[in-house]
Amino acid sequence: MKPSLVIIGLGNPGASYEKTRHNTGFLAADKLAEEFGEGDWQEKSKFTASVMEGRIVTVPILIAKPLTYMNRSGESAKKIVDFYDLDSSTQVLILCDDIDLELGETRLKKKGGPGTHNGLKSLVEVFGEEFPRLRIGIGCQSHGEDLANWVLSGPSKEEAEKIKEAVDSVPELVKEFVMGDS
Repeated sequence: MKPSLVIIGLGNPGASYEKTRHNTGFLAADKLAEEFGEGDWQEKSKFTASVMEGRIVTVPILIAKPLTYMNRSGESAKKIVDFYDLDSSTQVLILCDDIDLELGETRLKKKGGPGTHNGLKSLVEVFGEEFPRLRIGIGCQSHGEDLANWVLSGPSKEEAEKIKEAVDSVPELVKEFVMGDS
């Protein structure tokens, strides 16, 4: 099946990163898989990603979690986009964490710069700034705290709950995006 839309959740593979703030994109991809996925996650070496086919109403989708690390997300995304001959400006949706959004806030943007996000920087290198992304706010680090250490650490129980609430809203937001209601 050729997907009409590839939805790529950004994160880092491996158990040590699983519960970090920076893996919010993977959490959102897992939530979409629960809601719209068909079958199980499959590792596809040709994409350097775990993927799952799915459907939103009648629209065929492919949900992907790159197995490259965050700063090389564009490599995996490019392999998928090239394989299916897709237009990254309309047929790709990126799910990612964002330190510039309030904790638990979500925002869909049709295009834009990467800010400080290394996963988005990698994607911008490959596709330019013209691709949609659904950003999930993880809040920002305390003054003076190292950004990398902060995003790669686990949220507090209260922060995790707000992130979960935002992730739980992702299927409806993505459905609206797919159906053209956004």
